Amino acid sequence: MMTILSRFFGPLVLGVAVATGAHAADPIKIALVHGLSGSTFEAFSKQSETGFELGLEYATNGTNAINGHPIEIIHKDTQFKPDVGRAVLAEAYGDDDVLLAVGATSSGVTAAMLPVAEEYEKLLIVEPAVADSLTGPDSNRYIFKTSRNSSMDMQAQALALQPDENLYVATLAEDYAFGRDGIIAFKTALEGSGATVVGEEYVPQGTTDFTAATERMFNALKDQPGRKVILVYVAGGGDPMGKIQAMEPERYGIELSTTGNILSVLPTYKRVPGMEGAVYYYYESYDNPINDWLVKTHEERFGTPPDFFTAGGMSAALAVVKAIETAETLDTDGLIEAMEGMSWDTPKGEMKFRPEDHQAMQSMVHFKIRVDPDVDWAIPELVRIIEPGEMTIPVGRNNQE
Repeated sequence: MMTILSRFFGPLVLGVAVATGAHAADPIKIALVHGLSGSTFEAFSKQSETGFELGLEYATNGTNAINGHPIEIIHKDTQFKPDVGRAVLAEAYGDDDVLLAVGATSSGVTAAMLPVAEEYEKLLIVEPAVADSLTGPDSNRYIFKTSRNSSMDMQAQALALQPDENLYVATLAEDYAFGRDGIIAFKTALEGSGATVVGEEYVPQGTTDFTAATERMFNALKDQPGRKVILVYVAGGGDPMGKIQAMEPERYGIELSTTGNILSVLPTYKRVPGMEGAVYYYYESYDNPINDWLVKTHEERFGTPPDFFTAGGMSAALAVVKAIETAETLDTDGLIEAMEGMSWDTPKGEMKFRPEDHQAMQSMVHFKIRVDPDVDWAIPELVRIIEPGEMTIPVGRNNQE
């Protein structure tokens, strides 16, 4: 076994057996199926794949072999198109004969891929797509999800807002599975709190002009008697936070709230110091050996801290390695048996696959924005870790029936 120091400098040699005797064993083929072209979300995919490769390195002590089998990574590009996603996943299962696949980036593309896993009776580990529906009624027993879901985003967001009968909210989201599932989850999280959602706005992906939607949200909120909040749940660019802030919501006593985002977007959050929200991961929020390794290694190799999709990719790799190491048989049924109810350590602490729908239960970060002139981005400073048991995440599909 390598020491933790040797891990920091271990080589990342995918598909090459380093462990003694591993070169004689059959390789374990894993497909990474993400959108690598055709969208502003390409950065999410690249972070996820980098994290997956770092996770394999960490979990295998730099050998990139599991139980003597070298790992061979096969990259597939969905081009962010559902039909292409289906085709390349089928190609990975059928022609490339991968043991399992990991992907995809867009929730809409991933939804189209779910039946392909069932057709080929092979595993699809969903990372980093978010929508609740990916473990819902249209899912199947071959789907496991290491990424957080919309209910986690929104229940954590609701906890950060501390809702009561004095809270009035208008929401802004993108008009596809990610956005609509998120707002449904947010309204569910508010049930029983007394808070009221007074308006919902949905915009196409890639929207850059939020003027009309913002004016409608202002009109829905401005005459309400209590605390007034616009919740922004937009995964892409377009800078909705900055553009809404430029329309001076403060003249109506309206404040903004949103989930966290990748580091390249966080400079726009400097406009809202003190804003509170919830995020899947921020590299300074977690204190554990895996996160320490990830932060140190990423900064050494790339000159930047890891982003939250990097942490997600690493979490997926750590789950895959543990499942392969512990499965009684190296096939789909053996892996399913090993993974249902499996706990494993990640940069975010412990995760656990819920047996009922294969969603990974995990913590979230309640943050408050702090602005430091010496830091390029707004800092989502830790308020507290929201533990999985504090959130009531609906079961999407009962695979145990």
